[in-house]
Amino acid sequence: MRRAGLVRLRELELPSLTSAASAVEPSAGPEYRAASVERLLRLALAGIDSGTLRSAAEYSLGLAQGTRDWPPADRRKRAAGVYGVSVERFRKHQEVMVLGELAEQVVRLSAQAAVESAPVTDQPSAVPLTGGHRELRVRVGGRTVAVTLHVHPVDLLRDVDVVVSPTNTYLALPEPYKSSVSASLRRAGALRGPTGELVEDLVHDELRRWTARYGAPGRAVLPGAVAAVGSGALAEQGIRRIYHAAVAVPRPGTNDYDVLPADVTRAVARVFTLLAEERARFDPPLRSVCLPLLGSGRGGLRHEASIAALWAAVDAELARGADWEVHLVVRRTAVADLVERLLTGADPAAPAASAASVGPVGRMR
Repeated sequence: MRRAGLVRLRELELPSLTSAASAVEPSAGPEYRAASVERLLRLALAGIDSGTLRSAAEYSLGLAQGTRDWPPADRRKRAAGVYGVSVERFRKHQEVMVLGELAEQVVRLSAQAAVESAPVTDQPSAVPLTGGHRELRVRVGGRTVAVTLHVHPVDLLRDVDVVVSPTNTYLALPEPYKSSVSASLRRAGALRGPTGELVEDLVHDELRRWTARYGAPGRAVLPGAVAAVGSGALAEQGIRRIYHAAVAVPRPGTNDYDVLPADVTRAVARVFTLLAEERARFDPPLRSVCLPLLGSGRGGLRHEASIAALWAAVDAELARGADWEVHLVVRRTAVADLVERLLTGADPAAPAASAASVGPVGRMR
């Protein structure tokens, strides 16, 4: 679809997209197949947070106004420009992430349509639903521990004492309108007025005070360092602390980052050290912590590598008998399936084939 563009949509055989479009828009006849697929793609695009991700997807597929008939090389070049990277870098990294995100939205829309159109029965549905929570039973140090896996945006978390936010070694937060974990937490932690206007950028200000206190403004901290600060307006959701984990090292002269799995492990180990240090300062004491897949966004780590790196530190902490409540948060159902499979050995997709099996998860970024 990306290579051909919208102007050649009618010439393509796209069984998966056609099937998804038919599920979402069952009234459209075969003669309107191409138009139905285009509407599905635009609907999926609307489900992506506005910002670089959505803009790059629009240019990649020719969905941006005026780009419908652009050659694929021109569309890719413009999409690469959204991220400020070379075309080759974009092709190998950001493009995979962008198209993967769009495909996940297509899967979500298809699954949602299947649920809405299914007859009401007393039997449980085999259609996978997005969002929600999963309780994983994981073997650690000869015992079984419960790990809660959240499948939703990080800013929907509630009643978890500490949320870990990935950041770069300069502890520079992204703009709040972006779609990363740290941007979402910055946005959710801000104090806003009755009409939604920004009153105080609390998460940003807390982090700036931390860097001033430890003499770090404008300079890099070591990879794996963690800044423990307040949660701003997220306190109203039961989030009491944000731990900013410096795992991404900016690559000089580019907009790219390098993330080493060893730095992710080091950062998560530091998170537990800080938890132990701060625990008794709060009433009730700190007990729960939530981790995203550190380094798997702009940092470029494969999801498998991020899970392995952070779990090495979690496993070491829990194996010694620590009683922390551990939570993980991911946004996409396919990534949640991967996490569940790697930690428990169970395949959540095994009982029934579904639209959620689109594409190899291991290739997603």
